[in-house]
Amino acid sequence: MGEIAKVGTDDIAGAARSLAKAFNDDPVFSYLLGGKPLAEDAGVTFFTSFLKIQVPRGHVYRSAGNEAAAIWAPPGEWKVPNKEIVRFLPAMFTVFGKRLVPALRTLARLEKRHPHEPHYYLEFIGTDPAHQGKGAGTALMEPMAARCDEEGVGAYLESSKESNVPFYARFGFEVRETVTHPDGPSQWLMWRDPK
Repeated sequence: MGEIAKVGTDDIAGAARSLAKAFNDDPVFSYLLGGKPLAEDAGVTFFTSFLKIQVPRGHVYRSAGNEAAAIWAPPGEWKVPNKEIVRFLPAMFTVFGKRLVPALRTLARLEKRHPHEPHYYLEFIGTDPAHQGKGAGTALMEPMAARCDEEGVGAYLESSKESNVPFYARFGFEVRETVTHPDGPSQWLMWRDPK
C-alpha cells in the first residue's frame, strides 16, 4: 500500500468512498449531524464536493487501490471560494439538512483560527477502516512533509480525534491550540514548521 498516486477526475469516486468510510465515526461530523454518524452515502456526497474543488489544484493523493486518500490545499488556497460554496450548497444540504447553518457556523469558527503564514493545509486524510494499520496514512503524509521541507513552507491540519495527534506528531506537527465546540467535541489545531 506504499504506492501513492495523484487523484484525477476519474479517481474521485473511489477516493470519496474511502474517505466516507474513514470518517463514519468522526466526532466532529457526528456533532455537525446532530449526534448521528456520517452515513457512507452522505460522506461520499460530502467528499466528492471537496475533491472536485481540490483535485484541479493538484494536491490530492490516494493509495494505489484507493484504500486511503488525502486532500491538501496549496499555500494561499485553503479558503474555499464563495462561488464554490454556492456551487456545492445543494450537496451540502443533502448531507446536513436543517443542520447546514449550524455546520457552516462551526466551520467559520475554525476558519477564524486558521494560520496566516504560507502553508499546505491538510483538509482531510483517511483510510477505509478495513485497510487501516497497513501504512497507507504514512505513505500519504511522507511526500507532503518532504515537499514542505523542500519549499520551506509550513503545514496545518485540524485533528478531530485526540488519538490521531501522536500520528501527526511523528511528521513534525505540534498542537498549537485545542478548540472545544459548544456542547461538542474538541479539535486539535496542529502546525508543522519546515525542517
